[in-house]
Amino acid sequence: MTLQQERHVLVVYPHPDDEAFSVAGVIRMHRNMSVPVTYACLTLGEMGRNLGNPPIATRESLPEIRRKELIAACAAMGIEDLRMMGLRDKTVEFEEDEKMVQLVTNLIDELNPSLIYTFLPGFAVHPDHEATAKAVIEAVRRMAPEKRPRILACAFANDTIEKNGEPDVIVDIRSVKNDKIKALQAHASQTAWMMQETAKRVDDGEVMSDSWLNVERFYTFTFND
Repeated sequence: MTLQQERHVLVVYPHPDDEAFSVAGVIRMHRNMSVPVTYACLTLGEMGRNLGNPPIATRESLPEIRRKELIAACAAMGIEDLRMMGLRDKTVEFEEDEKMVQLVTNLIDELNPSLIYTFLPGFAVHPDHEATAKAVIEAVRRMAPEKRPRILACAFANDTIEKNGEPDVIVDIRSVKNDKIKALQAHASQTAWMMQETAKRVDDGEVMSDSWLNVERFYTFTFND
């Protein structure tokens, strides 16, 4: 699929590195088209399990390390408007529903995006992912249908394709693959081991033409009203 020109793109995810795995390629492509992009990252991922391999962080230093990693990843993607929303990692699911919806509504009212990237409710695996998706969907649902931005949602649950079919939006990101890799590498405390393993698989001759480094996949969320 070829990306269309957008008025403004809003990205809403709970953790630093969610964006690198999910949308780094398409965001770089939007930015190459001079589309303004705002990334609302709800937490600093301060409860992340990885402290680096070998360790480069302590539990106390990890929030600041991940903040700097997030800034570096956004630079790789060309994002100039990064919003760190100040919620706490692994507690997003416990925030009041209305508070979460209002957070997203405020962003939409300010930015007037034509497209939002987030997770697919019910298929995002992590409780913080699910809470984020729920808030985005509800905020957009409350809008007049003719004013709603499109929502492209990522999904990672094992039964995603079984229950939803194949994603309807598949974007070839090979032209910006290096930028996606840079965004992933920026989150070194969380991704260094994985990037090393991926490089080894390539060196061993494994064909990865349809991997998440070459294509990004999304479901278009539709409202039944």
